Amino acid sequence: MANNERTPDKIKRRRLLQGFGAIGIASLAGCSGSENKNKNKKNNKNNSNQGGQQSQSSKLTLAQVKSPLEFDPIVLNDVPSSQVADRVFEGLYTYDDGINVVPQMATDKPQVKNNGKTYIVKLKQGPKFQNGDPVTPEDVKYSFEAPVKEETENAAELNMIDSITAVDDRTVKFDLKYPYGPFMNSLTWSIVPKKVREQNKKKFNKQNPVGSGPFKFDSWQEGKFAKIKRWDGYWGDPKPNLAEVEYKPIEEPTTRLTSLQTGESDVIEEIPPKLWQQVKSMGDANIESVIGMGYFYLAFNCKAGPTADPKVREAIDYCFDMDQAVSNFVEPSGVRQYSPLPKQIAEKWGMPLKKWKGIPHNKNIDKAKTILDDSDSVPDNWNANIIVPPDDKREQLGVTVANGLKEAGYNGNVQRLDWGAFLNKYVSGKPSDYNMYTLGWSGTPDPDAFTYYFFTKEAQGTTDGTFYTDVSKQIVNARQSADRAERKKLYTNAITQLLEDRAHIPAYNLKNSYGMKKKVKGFKAHPVSSFVLSTDYTNASIGSK
Repeated sequence: MANNERTPDKIKRRRLLQGFGAIGIASLAGCSGSENKNKNKKNNKNNSNQGGQQSQSSKLTLAQVKSPLEFDPIVLNDVPSSQVADRVFEGLYTYDDGINVVPQMATDKPQVKNNGKTYIVKLKQGPKFQNGDPVTPEDVKYSFEAPVKEETENAAELNMIDSITAVDDRTVKFDLKYPYGPFMNSLTWSIVPKKVREQNKKKFNKQNPVGSGPFKFDSWQEGKFAKIKRWDGYWGDPKPNLAEVEYKPIEEPTTRLTSLQTGESDVIEEIPPKLWQQVKSMGDANIESVIGMGYFYLAFNCKAGPTADPKVREAIDYCFDMDQAVSNFVEPSGVRQYSPLPKQIAEKWGMPLKKWKGIPHNKNIDKAKTILDDSDSVPDNWNANIIVPPDDKREQLGVTVANGLKEAGYNGNVQRLDWGAFLNKYVSGKPSDYNMYTLGWSGTPDPDAFTYYFFTKEAQGTTDGTFYTDVSKQIVNARQSADRAERKKLYTNAITQLLEDRAHIPAYNLKNSYGMKKKVKGFKAHPVSSFVLSTDYTNASIGSK
């Protein structure tokens, strides 16, 4: 595997959050493992209907924001596609009803040896693919190696692996290039059948994706629908209550809401702030939501131009009130976030949230004007370039900053760009292209996923347009450590410094939110995988009322 890499930590361009919640990184459609089973068995008893036996004809229709594009987990890298694929494929491990990693096709936690560089995983007896073939260590080895060998957009998520060995018919050994702290999250990677995928990769991606999950791929027409059906031969437990799930892309929010009101959709995703109360007031609908694994922020060009000066960045922080902006444009569909780390991660790691919350300034135009007027970095006629992607919330944040600059005696030009133009511009480092930008990101539930891709030298020009690297060494050291206490210290110091230096001003995180008819039971929003249909802790069903 290592021979197929060009550089050890090369980051390929990944698709960023384009206006919705967290990307479905882990497959949560099957059972969630022995550690979580006993805890949730009682809660799930009424929902499971003894493995789907009482809901033979039930169909759920879900309105997505965008259409799926492909279904092969080796190559897919967008939210709508993963929402479908996550029901068809499974991993060695998955997440419980929060952000804890638990066994799925593995028997237990991995054996960790060699100072955190070796992980040994034993497979359960019984997992099989939907074509009847057993899941083997060779399939596991292939699934983890393929993204790097094929240089897909997902390669950077797995290229810390040096080699994979199929030890016997149920054991897989992963040897890493260095101790990699977040590797348990990497082990949630979806497993594909080597034989089927190698026969015809194109067909596997868009016509015949075969996994080991409780739902089988049925059919798909891009821009129109995607259908999955219950796999009655599913190896795990519980069996799904739902017989079929149909995904329909409806991009316009009010049209999605109308489809819920008319009953065309049983569930709709991503409820915008302006429509939140309208969904809540519907007599026959509920809202299911949870804070996702996301991060939205205002970023500065720290490479060149006026914003390369930390004092100018501080002055801009004085130009507006981020708390008020989030309250105006994001709540209740999102929450204020004071660091790159989503709340669940920060709390689980015991990070200094109170300290971080106190770093951003309250709005003070007089202070902003004084700093800007006194700065040699700022021309008297400065017109700041602020670029934003095609998303209302992020555009409104850019406009808020521009308005504050105007109050301070300067100008800000907000450019709303389509995704192609935005992705090309925001990593150029040229002040003629941008001084600031607004963007979002999703990742696995580990601090690495929300720091490495923004604040390291390896990320420059691919996933980072700040070119701020004052904490790069600390973040790389944290990623290459298996010591939790050491990692916490490194991340705490690095995040505190980058917040004080204002490379980013964190803004908000979105909820994974769904409006659903009251007849829908057991459908759960999840922080990592967007939503859950069938696990040990819930099993979605649909009735007549």
